[in-house]
Amino acid sequence: MLISDDAALDVAFMALADPVRRRLIARLSRGPATVNELAEPFEISKQAVSKHIQVLEQAELVTRTRDAQRRPVHLNPARLEALTAWIDQYRLIREGQFRSLDAVLRTSTAHSGGHHSVDQSTQESR
Repeated sequence: MLISDDAALDVAFMALADPVRRRLIARLSRGPATVNELAEPFEISKQAVSKHIQVLEQAELVTRTRDAQRRPVHLNPARLEALTAWIDQYRLIREGQFRSLDAVLRTSTAHSGGHHSVDQSTQESR
């Protein structure tokens, strides 16, 4: 997935919008599991869990392999890393803005001798 691929981002975030699918991702973060294993903690049918897994597969958040008679579901860490990288680019921008604001406030405080210039009448009316 390209970070700028809006359609892929939409599909991934829509898949993660459902609490059942987020719980499936959380379970798969501990290792691969079959549909039966993934369905155990839920009070929904195995078919419903399979449909949730299909949504996660379409979003490329999970993959399935064949191991003899088993078809384990695996987390796709590369896809999650791509989503995290997309989020991080905006987090880093905001952190930079906050650091700049902190620097301005430190400079302002240093120039005013460490006193906050709040109007006394404003404080008393609170």
